Amino acid sequence: QFKLIVENPEKPIASGLQVKAVVEYTPNRAEDLRDKLILLVDDDIVDVPLLGLIPYCRLEIESEIDFGEMIANNKLITKEIGISNCGSTSGVFRISYDGVVLLNIKPTRGVVKPGAVRTIKVDICTDAPGVIKEVMKVELEGRGCTEVWIRGVVVEQVLKVLGVSCGKVLKCVNFGPLYFGTSKTEQINLYNESPECMDWVAVLEDNAIGGEMGTDLQGSTEAVLQDLSLKNRDVDVSTLILCVPNQGTLLPYEKSLITLCFSPKKFERDFEVNDSSLVQDYVLFLRFETVGKRDGCLQTLSDGATASTRSHSRHVDLALMGSGFPVMLSFKPGTVIDFKECYLGEQTQVVCTMKNESEFLPVTFSFRRTAHFNISPERGKLNKKSEKKVKFSFSPRQIGTFEMKQIIDIIGTGVDKTNVDLLKTKSFHQIYLTLLGVCKSKRKSILFTINPGLTPLVSNATGQFVARGTGQLLDTAPVAILKSAQTQIHTHRKNRNCKDDALIAFPNDRAASLRPSEWNKKYRTIFTKTERYNYIDPDFAYTHSERLARAECKKYYTDFVSRLRQRRLAKEAARQFHIYNNPVSIGIKPAEGLKSPSISIADFPKENLQHEMLPSDDNCMLTSRKLAAIAAKSTNKGVWSWLSPMPFSTKEKEDCSLTLTHKQLHQIFIGPSTIDFGDVCVYSTTTKELHIINNLSVHIWIQIEIEVAELHETSPLSQVVPPLTKTHIPVVFETSTVGMFKRSFSYKINNQHLGHVLVVANAMPIELQLSTRELILTPVPGCLAGTEFRRTVRLCNPRNHPAAFTWRPVTGDRKSAFTIKPTRGFVEAYSDLECEVVWHPGFYTPEKGEFTLCVRKGNSVNLKCFAKVTIHV
Repeated sequence: QFKLIVENPEKPIASGLQVKAVVEYTPNRAEDLRDKLILLVDDDIVDVPLLGLIPYCRLEIESEIDFGEMIANNKLITKEIGISNCGSTSGVFRISYDGVVLLNIKPTRGVVKPGAVRTIKVDICTDAPGVIKEVMKVELEGRGCTEVWIRGVVVEQVLKVLGVSCGKVLKCVNFGPLYFGTSKTEQINLYNESPECMDWVAVLEDNAIGGEMGTDLQGSTEAVLQDLSLKNRDVDVSTLILCVPNQGTLLPYEKSLITLCFSPKKFERDFEVNDSSLVQDYVLFLRFETVGKRDGCLQTLSDGATASTRSHSRHVDLALMGSGFPVMLSFKPGTVIDFKECYLGEQTQVVCTMKNESEFLPVTFSFRRTAHFNISPERGKLNKKSEKKVKFSFSPRQIGTFEMKQIIDIIGTGVDKTNVDLLKTKSFHQIYLTLLGVCKSKRKSILFTINPGLTPLVSNATGQFVARGTGQLLDTAPVAILKSAQTQIHTHRKNRNCKDDALIAFPNDRAASLRPSEWNKKYRTIFTKTERYNYIDPDFAYTHSERLARAECKKYYTDFVSRLRQRRLAKEAARQFHIYNNPVSIGIKPAEGLKSPSISIADFPKENLQHEMLPSDDNCMLTSRKLAAIAAKSTNKGVWSWLSPMPFSTKEKEDCSLTLTHKQLHQIFIGPSTIDFGDVCVYSTTTKELHIINNLSVHIWIQIEIEVAELHETSPLSQVVPPLTKTHIPVVFETSTVGMFKRSFSYKINNQHLGHVLVVANAMPIELQLSTRELILTPVPGCLAGTEFRRTVRLCNPRNHPAAFTWRPVTGDRKSAFTIKPTRGFVEAYSDLECEVVWHPGFYTPEKGEFTLCVRKGNSVNLKCFAKVTIHV
């Protein structure tokens, strides 16, 4: 098959020249050939091998697909493997798999062109934890059968609560005893023991079994039963327990430090009780849940529909224990301390015994300062079941009767709302004492002395006797002035008509007249109203230029304050204008003459009332009661169907563009997360409902993305769900392939928050079942000889699709004596049909017969019939 085409040179070849030879290969059969070409160069012999190979394909595939660690969250994990062809012709491959784990392999057969790579997709559904170790057989053209191992590990998404110091799993956090109004913090670690990220949220279980809120667990059974009113009271547990942060995202195998704060509060009872015996014990459960993993349990709604709940979500529970105690501080001789009578300048003391009656907690106290009373010590600490003597002193500084309220602050640690990690010291409780005291003045005998002739500053009418010791002289000379228009005592005749606003100076203010005075003020004497001399000291008085500078400065600041006021009024007017400048009020203020109509709550329909929502505070925790109450408001409404597919109004567009927090996503129920159609028939249409409950006060936009051909009839794929509304989307399943079906579709909330739903179905072929495979026909007693033998057989359809059938007799050489009616027809889904078999007796008629039940696109079943003839002599 090799042919050489060449012209050998007759003369030697010079340097730089060449000779060209052509070798042709023409195979006549499919085999590989080997030969050689002998080249003679002067005295050398060179062998050139010739190989004639037939074209073939060379397919190669990897020997293992490793999925690694996966979370059991009902997702489909896809891995790709390539089949490459390094040959010169196309190659065919075929994949077969019969393992335990359900795998979706596409494509299972195909052709790989030369130099190309064919991608094979392998899907695994992570619906159950376990170790995956399966083998997939791949038949490659030219290489035979090759095994490809599929390995992986599916693990549960585990959330653990660990201690900060020990690093071990925590089941309970005991805060111990605390005074009402104080706070105590404990820190824990939240650990994500899984290979994927996890969004979590904290929920307080205030209606859990075993929880206690304010019950005295140390009391007797009779006392606890009497105090059931406190336990059944609607207590907001979120005010007692604070968890910071209470939502977040954990990376794979990441720990997050969480601070828990317990702040017991004293709740009022329906009956009066001794405050010293009011002890409240708390046992609460804090649940850390995975956001969006609320599958399993379905709760029946009022209209017969079902909605997903959080009963079987991936979570971890942490018990919280603590006790609240009142401050039990007693005083001897009592809370009213009477100091009796005391004279001015003297001091009276009373010793009081202060005792801490608490058996568990110490008391830190601080006495506030009170006028005329002193306490020693003013502050201190009393250990449990201990007492301290306190000395109260009454030192009056004025005459009178005193009844003072002495405030005693009880100091403890309180939580700071801005930073929970830092507890600040504050007064959380106050005790009041009543201090009574009377201050009297001492009687003093006044001695009068003869005036030697000089009239003192203070004298009696005659100036003869002067009382000493009645007071002390002031350092400054008194100045008494009043309006001259108000006095007419001894006014001089020529000064009676003075109308100016001159000031009147008393005769004894001569010493004060030497002081600097204002230059524009006039002074007149008190008796004659004569203008008196007013001395201005040039060393202290302002000059004319200084007075002008002061007036200018005063005017500058007056104008500055006036400008600030005008600017503030202008801003307020502009703000009021923008408030009322809208299409509704068109800038008209209600105070401009329009009277607002009176609107009562009865004017609004009940369905339009604003429902109470959870507060949007990041520190406010979710509680199971609040979630249940809001969910009840949503589910009690009728089911909304065929909502708006796109947000149109301004409110809807604003709401649907929001980025929801983990706590908000936790209040949206989309489920069930696994839709199980069960056993369904091929070529049938089955519908299940995907429920959507919006428990938020804003609109949400749900968008479903379906790429599976079996679910393409699902509609609608986009809906805007109003606040506090429930709706559903019918999920339609159709298939023509027999076998187990496990695929998932995804959805988005507000076009950004992803979720998925797993669809499971077992596609069964169309099938009809017979009530019996062998039918024995006997004559009916009392009938005449030669009559027909009759009996019925039942056809049962266990599937959800109508089945068309045809009876075909199995005949041999002889004609059958059996007939069956009807010979063809339909059996509706989940129903049955009776068919009558008749044997016609005769000479030489066979007593055996057989029919084949042929189901269209389904199975075939044989029915054997026997006629039992009894001969009576």
